[in-house]
Amino acid sequence: MTTIGESISRIRNITKTVKEDAFVTDRFLYSLVIKHARAFIMKQDNTNLILKFNGFFASIPCMELIESDRVEACCGGIKSDCSIMKTKLKIPGVMFASFGPLFRLVSSIDGTEEVYPTTPSTYASMTKTSSFRFNKNKYYWYLNEKLYFPNLDWEAVKVEGIFEGNLAPYICTDDPCRCRQDENILVPEYLFEQIEQAVLNDMGMTVKMPPDLPDNKQSQFR
Repeated sequence: MTTIGESISRIRNITKTVKEDAFVTDRFLYSLVIKHARAFIMKQDNTNLILKFNGFFASIPCMELIESDRVEACCGGIKSDCSIMKTKLKIPGVMFASFGPLFRLVSSIDGTEEVYPTTPSTYASMTKTSSFRFNKNKYYWYLNEKLYFPNLDWEAVKVEGIFEGNLAPYICTDDPCRCRQDENILVPEYLFEQIEQAVLNDMGMTVKMPPDLPDNKQSQFR
């Protein structure tokens, strides 16, 4: 996996910019990378191509759940008795594809029981069907940067996805002072060339990125 720092250094090497430049900061370059990563990911087909690449997903092993009211969860259309749980903390900047937020898995913390994505309106419609009482699946929806869970009595969930935010507060590590630049950038490698060229265009440059060699997927600029 490529780290955030490596992706920034790669662009600096091409543009010959220096870190001391007050305008071209690491934060600025990373914001451009993420902006174009979002755009290219959104252009992917509804075939869930991104979900097939295991290395691009990060796991938050334990997100605490707390109670939520029905108005906040936008589930006023549910007529039956329904309790709602939500993630206590906001999800750290999940990326989106054309089919929605890029969560590959939401499950119990041991991964044995999956929770399935839905929307408040779809779930409300399901509860009104005569067969709903036989439905044993558990569901969630994403709203206002949090996950909501109807009729779920768990204390926490495990979440796997592609995140652009800082995961350090959510994950226990051996190095609590690890620099943000040392974290992996969760962007598919096959999109990097297009992303870098778009960043260069934003910076008013027309450097043409060379194609990857057949026997070495590393660009000569790395």
